[in-house]
Amino acid sequence: MAENEETDLEAGAKASPAPRIAFDSDILAEQGRGRGQRPRRDSQRSRSLSRRRSASRQPYSELQIEYRTLSIHVSDTKDASDNSPEKDASKKDAKVEAEEYFANLDYHIITADEVCQRFNVAQDQGLSLSSATIRLKQNGENILPKPRSNYAKKLFKYVFGGFCSILWVGAIVFFLCWQPLSSPPSVPNLALAVLVIIVIFLQASFSAFQDWSTGRTMQSIMDLVPSEALVLREGGYQSMRTAQLVPGDIVQLHIGDKVPADLRLLSHSGDLRFDRAMLTGESDEVEASLKSTHEAFLESRNIALMGTVVVNGSGTGIVVLTGVNSVMGRIAQATTNVREVATLIQKEINRFVKIIIGLTAVLAAAILFTWVGWLRRDHYAYLNVVEILNDVLSTVVAFIPEGMPVGVALTLMMVARRMKAVNVLPKGLSTVETLGCVTVVCSDKTGTLTYNQMRVSSVAFVDRLLDAPDQIGKALDSENPEPHFAALHRAASLSNDASFDPVTMNLPVDERVVQGNATDAGILRFVASTSSVSPNDPEKPRREFEIPFNSKNKWMLAMFRADNSNEKANQFHSYVKGAPDILLPACDKYWSFQTKSVQPLDAAARSAFKAIQDSLSRNAERVIVLCEKATTVASAPGTNAFSDEVNASALEGLTVVGILGITDPPRPETASTISDCRRAGVRFFMVTGDYGLTAAAIARNIGIFTTDREPTTYDDLHTNPAASSELRKDRLAGTRHSLLLEGPSIAKLDDDEWDAVCEYEEIVFARTTPEQKLRIVNELRQRDNVVAVTGDGVNDAPALRAADVGVAIGNGSDVAIDAADLVLLGKFDSITTGIRLGRLVFQNLQKVIAYLLPAGSWSEIWPVLVNVFFGVPLPLSSFLMIIICVFTDLFCALSLIMEKEEFDLLSVPPRHHRKDHLITLKVYIQSYLFMGFLETIIAHSMFFLYMWREAGMPIHELFFLFEGYTEGFHGYTEDQLVHFNRVGQSVYFVTLVILQWGNILSVRNRRLSIFQADPFTKKRRNPWLILSVLISLAIAVFVTEVPGIQYLFQTASIPIEYWLIPLPLAVGILASDELRKLLVRLFPNGPVAKIAW
Repeated sequence: MAENEETDLEAGAKASPAPRIAFDSDILAEQGRGRGQRPRRDSQRSRSLSRRRSASRQPYSELQIEYRTLSIHVSDTKDASDNSPEKDASKKDAKVEAEEYFANLDYHIITADEVCQRFNVAQDQGLSLSSATIRLKQNGENILPKPRSNYAKKLFKYVFGGFCSILWVGAIVFFLCWQPLSSPPSVPNLALAVLVIIVIFLQASFSAFQDWSTGRTMQSIMDLVPSEALVLREGGYQSMRTAQLVPGDIVQLHIGDKVPADLRLLSHSGDLRFDRAMLTGESDEVEASLKSTHEAFLESRNIALMGTVVVNGSGTGIVVLTGVNSVMGRIAQATTNVREVATLIQKEINRFVKIIIGLTAVLAAAILFTWVGWLRRDHYAYLNVVEILNDVLSTVVAFIPEGMPVGVALTLMMVARRMKAVNVLPKGLSTVETLGCVTVVCSDKTGTLTYNQMRVSSVAFVDRLLDAPDQIGKALDSENPEPHFAALHRAASLSNDASFDPVTMNLPVDERVVQGNATDAGILRFVASTSSVSPNDPEKPRREFEIPFNSKNKWMLAMFRADNSNEKANQFHSYVKGAPDILLPACDKYWSFQTKSVQPLDAAARSAFKAIQDSLSRNAERVIVLCEKATTVASAPGTNAFSDEVNASALEGLTVVGILGITDPPRPETASTISDCRRAGVRFFMVTGDYGLTAAAIARNIGIFTTDREPTTYDDLHTNPAASSELRKDRLAGTRHSLLLEGPSIAKLDDDEWDAVCEYEEIVFARTTPEQKLRIVNELRQRDNVVAVTGDGVNDAPALRAADVGVAIGNGSDVAIDAADLVLLGKFDSITTGIRLGRLVFQNLQKVIAYLLPAGSWSEIWPVLVNVFFGVPLPLSSFLMIIICVFTDLFCALSLIMEKEEFDLLSVPPRHHRKDHLITLKVYIQSYLFMGFLETIIAHSMFFLYMWREAGMPIHELFFLFEGYTEGFHGYTEDQLVHFNRVGQSVYFVTLVILQWGNILSVRNRRLSIFQADPFTKKRRNPWLILSVLISLAIAVFVTEVPGIQYLFQTASIPIEYWLIPLPLAVGILASDELRKLLVRLFPNGPVAKIAW
């Protein structure tokens, strides 16, 4: 085989260079942009959605992308190693080490026999079990090393990221206020410093737990990915885990396989090609060779690299490098960090953090400057350095909702857990929320919308559609089968790659297990049901050459020696099976049912063929044409020249043998899923390789096309272009326009036509290739759509990876699962559950934040402001502020995580990812100016009420008191005044805790009344809310009544009536918001409704 091959090193070197691979980590930052970028129109608009999301990827799927388009220049390395002095190996740069390592490999240069000799293995026997066991111990398992995590950087991010950076400043200042600024040292300030550090580490722990939880989810998805290879051991092929592969193993490769290790190719079908996009980032396929085509190991096409995908053909190779020694393993070792790109929800949180920190800094600076410029001059005795620093830090503590990061983390984790419960596995927590933003779903058909269980429903010749498929069987059972029936049966049988599992051969045909793809399986069952001869018959002629089916060519070829041909004559009979629109132009003859002989394929016959094709297609049948031809090949079999010659003439001089109509029943939940998506404001498009009429018929059956009129086609779009603005207006008004676009037309569309296409409500893309699927996704995303792609095959992987959310089917290919963000393990309709839960995440997060801000931010900052600017004794201490944020409010906020949806979340359109932010002006109005204002007024009123009733200090005397609140004021001693202030602060604290009970009952429903959705009835029952209220009450009692806490943090017991008075006031808080909701419901266009959150 190899001796006759005409490719050689010199010819390969002159060929255009293939995309190259490298370990140059300084390019990493340029390549670490994540998923596909938008080449036009506001490239930033949806990049936050991009998944790109390295946290949500498989460890090495992201890593492979990061190192794309780089190169190891092996020849330069060789020259450098010859001319440079010896260096200590331990001091070499990792890049240089990798380059020298691969520069010294020669597996691609020596012959295949020499490679086998080096590994002491026979090509027809493989390794023995004992030899493989020894090599496994020597080389280790064939697994990639785990990406090296920069734990120091992660720990730094956990401890100093987000709000923690400001809290550390507070902790340090509290330590300084303890000593040396206080004399004697202030124990309360020390206790506050320790408490702030505890809060910091509490937040850091939750962040770390969230990452750990994501890692576990990733691993559970990795366990879904089949990782087996067909390996020759002790003379027989067996399926085994790729982790058990060792150097010297002989491995078979087939289309769709991921190469399990670095292999030197020993043989192939002549059309073997690999997709190296995982390593190079380029989508160009690399044609395999049996001889070296480049002096560099990494560039030679007789090497199949681990992680690349077989996109065409089949072959056999010998394992030369495994695990950490492979190219992929070296890339993993060379990686220190993979740059993570913030997802949409992360950007929303970061935006909120920046706003809060900015406001905090402004208020803190205002207080400090007020003290320096006014109070220190006019009221020197009022606030000393320690006291003003405490006020500044109180501002920091007050304005930062310390419990929010914990609440966000737990919200995402709880909803992700709900998703898993309905068999939806997200690879990253933030992917959950992104799914709720989806505006377009582009779905593959076969295996996704349908069962991928093909059946031959119709059989036809060019000039006759048979009544039923079993008519073939009846004809063949006769003593003298007619030749056209025999030809059709022979073509269907010999052009088939599927086979029955021998173990199930005793079962009925429909119950037998088939090894092969679904189309071939359907045809195999048809062949078996129409003949008494088994398709697995060992007497079946040996296939001499084949061109496997792929999603680009849409046809396959099987070549056999002619019956009367000897080995030297090179006369062959070929059978070709594939799509009619591809094969029919290559046909010039056909088997006629009428004449029972081969006839010229004239115009009338072509019209008859087209009529049958259209008839079957309108019945939602996929049309397959069977062809044959006799050929004489000049080149020797097994050479590249033979393969090239067959490929060049494959689509010439074909004879149509017959036509098969194949049905693939849709999943029962498909129609309802599409309906639910449309109800949710999500457009549902089908992207398939089927013929246009077939795709349109299926689309009508499952509800993608909902109108009786014919859909718009490319010709209509091109000759009578519709303005995209008009289409958008009609779509938003509920008018549905349908569009059917076939693959060849997609390349012809210009930008204006794409603008119009992306505004259609119902679209079917037919006869598409993987590249066209990818373009469809990119064009939709460029026009501000948030795109989810569903698929299960290798050809879906590029689109899955480029989409905002890639959704793989659990029983799909490992390549599809690898490329996706979500995996559906159950029924297809679980995608709508995912959309619903994604929206629930956003809704509940808004409720959590809207609950935390009134007491945890607004009502805490005002005590500091009235203390500094109005001279009132401080109504709330820093310690009690922290307790509200981190403990009492947090537990209640966590109960909101468990809230069910307030209304049908699929009844509203998806939020606009650029306009509808997590924290909006309306949320600030609700939290600060409405609920926050009410709680602030009531809490201050309770503070002043206590000071008046218990100490006899009316409110007008407390305002502008400044340094007047000292010994002798109203005849009280310093200790008595301090006690009054501490009790007043505790009253303020307890009042806020109780008022938040009314707030949580109101915030859990944005529109509905408490009487429509109370926490007790079954529909909206939330037992966690009651439990959280009891916990917050217990914390308030503990903080104010325990003597040790009173001593350390300067709290005090309060009279019983100040526990009871806030209860009706909390009901008033609830009633106020009930009134707001009532006004919104009664006057949906009124001023209150316009500012309602």
